Amino acid sequence: MTTAQGARARARIEITAAIKDEARRQLAAEGAAKLSLRAVARELGMVSSALYRYFPSRDDLLTALIIDAYDSVGAAAERAHATAEAAAPGDHLAHWTAVCRAVRGWAVDHPHEYALIYGSPVPGYTAPQDTIGPASRVGLLLISVARAAYRGKGIALPPLPDALRAEAERLTADLAPDLPPPFVATLVSAWAELFGLISFEVFGQFNNIVEDRDTFFAAAAERLGREAGLLPRP
Repeated sequence: MTTAQGARARARIEITAAIKDEARRQLAAEGAAKLSLRAVARELGMVSSALYRYFPSRDDLLTALIIDAYDSVGAAAERAHATAEAAAPGDHLAHWTAVCRAVRGWAVDHPHEYALIYGSPVPGYTAPQDTIGPASRVGLLLISVARAAYRGKGIALPPLPDALRAEAERLTADLAPDLPPPFVATLVSAWAELFGLISFEVFGQFNNIVEDRDTFFAAAAERLGREAGLLPRP
């Protein structure tokens, strides 16, 4: 790469970052449904035609923001998991709780980005396949914690109602064929409850109800892990 090409590449990275930063500011102020490429261009002092060279449509910009958000929360969860593994090897319930707390911490610190990926769908927008990998990072990490516990004999299999067996077996085939269906079914339930707890906090449903939210969430996250079948380290 020549010096000129390197300078152009750096300029493109900087302008792309500036566009996304302004778009995030507009998300916070107006919400995703009102995101406008023209408004972003105006705030950055660009003509619309110049911005379209970076993001051809609003949906392209939304996709970039969504991928960034999923990657950001995924990275926060993975860092927390690595730290917990180093601090408490073999304590899979502690690893689970650390991941859950990291996701909640990210959501509280980035409420508008959380709303973009876990809130109401944006009218007229359909997420492309590019978002699937980043969106899976937290879920796959929780499954990896569960897998490590299962291999280390650190689980107690929860009961599985007969009526749920077919669905549990389908989920297992899709998500984690190496794990028992009762375990996978409760993991999916725990994953959904985790984000329900976080959404209640981020979107204000806990206002005037839960005061010590750190303690409340930590206890709830540990309970979800136990109900899924994870055992504390002896």
